Amino acid sequence: MLSDIQIAQTAKPKPIEEVARKLGIKKSELTPYGWDKAKVSLEVLKNARAKTAGTKKTGKVVLVTAINPTPLGEGKTTTAIGLADALSRQKVKTALALREPSLGPVFGVKGGAAGGGYAQVVPMEDINLHFTGDFHAIGAANNLLAAMLDNHIKQGNVLDIDLKKITWKRCVDMNDRQLRHVVDGLGTAADGVVREDGFDITVASEVMAVLCLSTSLTDLKKRLGRIVVAYTKSGKPVTASDLKAQGAMAALLKDAMQPNLVQTLEHTPAFVHGGPFANIAHGCNSVLATKMAQATADVVVTEAGFGADLGAEKFLDITSREGGFKADAVVVVATIRALKYNGGMPKDKLQKKDLKALETGLPNLLVHVENMTKVFNLPCVVAINQFPTDTPEEIELVQNAVHEKDARVCLSQVWEKGGRGGVELAKEVMRLLKAKKSTQKYAYAKGTDIKKAAQDIATKVYHAKNVEFTPAAKKQIAQIEKAGYGKLFVCMAKTQYSLSDNPQLLGAPEDFTLTIREVKLSAGAGFVVMLTGSIMTMPGLPVHPAAENINLTENGKITGLF
Repeated sequence: MLSDIQIAQTAKPKPIEEVARKLGIKKSELTPYGWDKAKVSLEVLKNARAKTAGTKKTGKVVLVTAINPTPLGEGKTTTAIGLADALSRQKVKTALALREPSLGPVFGVKGGAAGGGYAQVVPMEDINLHFTGDFHAIGAANNLLAAMLDNHIKQGNVLDIDLKKITWKRCVDMNDRQLRHVVDGLGTAADGVVREDGFDITVASEVMAVLCLSTSLTDLKKRLGRIVVAYTKSGKPVTASDLKAQGAMAALLKDAMQPNLVQTLEHTPAFVHGGPFANIAHGCNSVLATKMAQATADVVVTEAGFGADLGAEKFLDITSREGGFKADAVVVVATIRALKYNGGMPKDKLQKKDLKALETGLPNLLVHVENMTKVFNLPCVVAINQFPTDTPEEIELVQNAVHEKDARVCLSQVWEKGGRGGVELAKEVMRLLKAKKSTQKYAYAKGTDIKKAAQDIATKVYHAKNVEFTPAAKKQIAQIEKAGYGKLFVCMAKTQYSLSDNPQLLGAPEDFTLTIREVKLSAGAGFVVMLTGSIMTMPGLPVHPAAENINLTENGKITGLF
């Protein structure tokens, strides 16, 4: 059996200009990065808006999400790619809109993140590694702001910044726990001011969130300028615009703002752009990529990170409202083996038939389905990512349980068969899209007090009994409210493995208390981040990182990348 990277390396991609033509994008509107990937000019979106002005003609948005992830993997990205290929096979003008993988997880736990089997986006190696340099640009802009902040303090601190109230961190796109808490500025007076500092992973940087939520270069500069980096000794927030940093930061991000165009193994156009984590950030690809896909295709298949309680909630409550669009249908991905794992079945026994374990784990899927249909009022279909060990009895049990929640189940075999394995799913998605216009709702109203919004998310989406704020979190909220930011969106930072803030609580826990231990302001992004449990904004590497298996041959061929 071929590995994912071997399948990708034997593929025969088309020239990117040919892929772009499927969406009506001209060669002159591309900046090629080699022959198989390109940046797409923002003029494409401007021109499309001008053509459809007053017609309200935009592509339908299909959001692919999943149950809470398990160590086994559910195949959410693979399903999204296979669904797009299946829609294309039915002559539906389709475009994908996905996130770029972070180097941290690529070299850390899971290896590559460009789909799998015969449902992949290519060039797989480039997408998983440096790609078009977007993350490097984001890291550079983030660290430029940090450098200008420290330089301001070194040069006299005219703004009277309190060194104990600096909130801005440096970043690097790597899982490096050693950098979570550091002391810098050591040495002589010429080497800066000694202070406590730290690093976030680049995908958790507010600059990443700003790039992904900005709707234009003008909006980008405004958002960058609003970023709060510290507080003065009198408690006044200090912004990037106070440091006159937003212009230079925007200049570094100019090219990164343009969506990247690649293709699937079956040549479906794919915009791969931006990459915030969904457990510690908002977890969605860029607004610009989604809107560009909407402007050039009839159906857009997009994906939100981790389980529906994280990525989907943030896509629906934050990204769609900031981007000015709505989802039209939702696909919730699950596997029989992952549901049995949620039911307490040991990892090494999951290939065996066990209806009791499956029944015990099913509530995790059903909660996500009900959230999509009841809380967010969206039509939903469950995609079972099928494995050879799945029995007819197990599949029937899932189908019957989901039908009771007014949703349908489709089997997906896209990993093995590509678009051919997603035809049933594609037909059901099209049925949902034709049934009615989007009636998407939200877990909380725009402008809701941030504490109330957090409670709404926790009780409606996670099914918690209540929310508790630590004394430190209460103090941070008071400071945020005093500064005038008390009614922003809420971005929960929570374990992806459970609906609760405890990764050990599998299935569908109820009557638990969600504890918010820290609250961070992301004024440029337009939300506050509420950290729960032991969630970290700088991950670490496992005992045996995926990087140990990645290598380069004498002829320049990459091996071991998933």
